[in-house]
Amino acid sequence: MSKKLTTRVEDYSKWYNELVVKADLAENSAVRGCMVIKPYGYAIWEKMQAELDRMF
Repeated sequence: MSKKLTTRVEDYSKWYNELVVKADLAENSAVRGCMVIKPYGYAIWEKMQAELDRMF
């Protein structure tokens, strides 16, 4: 499972999606182009949102 990720310079969008899936933060949905955020991924999202709210 030590698949190398696409580099950010090569294809940023592909790199980001590979990273999120490999980190087990989300998985692909049955709906094309959509992902299902897993609990850990959602918790990170909430913390990021709270920090940004605090900054603004």
